[in-house]
Amino acid sequence: MFAVLGVFILALGVKSCAEQKRAGQLLRENERLIRENRDLRNSLTLSSRNAQQIADRKDLQVQAQAQFVDRREYYRRNWKQYISINTGDYKTGFLGGIKDLKITVRNQTEYPIDNAVVAVQYLRGNGNVFKTEQYTVHNIPEKGTGSVPASNSRKGTKVNIVLVSVTSQAMNFCWSKDKRVAPGDQDPFACVATGK
Repeated sequence: MFAVLGVFILALGVKSCAEQKRAGQLLRENERLIRENRDLRNSLTLSSRNAQQIADRKDLQVQAQAQFVDRREYYRRNWKQYISINTGDYKTGFLGGIKDLKITVRNQTEYPIDNAVVAVQYLRGNGNVFKTEQYTVHNIPEKGTGSVPASNSRKGTKVNIVLVSVTSQAMNFCWSKDKRVAPGDQDPFACVATGK
C-alpha cells in the first residue's frame, strides 16, 4: 500500500514539476511578447512623429509658396474667428428680472477696434423678446477685451446678444450686420477700397 501511495506521490510530483516548467515557459513567452509589443509601440510613435514632421514641412513649403496676403486684409476676411462677444455671468430674479449684465467684446486681432455695437435682447420665459437695447463698446485694444455694463431689467429670464457692427480704422475694417456684400468682392469689409 505504501508502494502504491509512493508511486502516486511520485507521479503527482513529476506532473507538478512539468506544470511548473510549462508555466515558466508561458511566463517567459508572455514577457517576451510584452517587450516586443512595447518596442512596436515605440516604433509606431517614432514613425508617427516623423510623418507629422514631414507633413509640417510640406505645409510650411506650401505656405512659403503661397501669395502674400496683407495681415489687415486677412483679419477682415476672417474676422469672425478673431472678434467675439459674450455676457459673462448675470443674475436673474426668482420671478424674472436681470441684474449685473456686462457685455464684453474680445478682440484677438493685432489691431485695435474703435467701436463695436452690440444688441441685447431681453427674453421672457417663453423665449419671446420683450425689449432690445443697443450698447457700444469703445476702444478695444489689440489682443484684448472691452466691456460695458448693460441696464438691469425688471422682466426677463435670459438675454440674447447680437453683434450689430464693428469698426477699426487701424485695420481698415467696417462691418455691419445690415451691410450687403457685392458678389465677387474679395475684400467686402474694407472701409476704404485697397485698389488691388
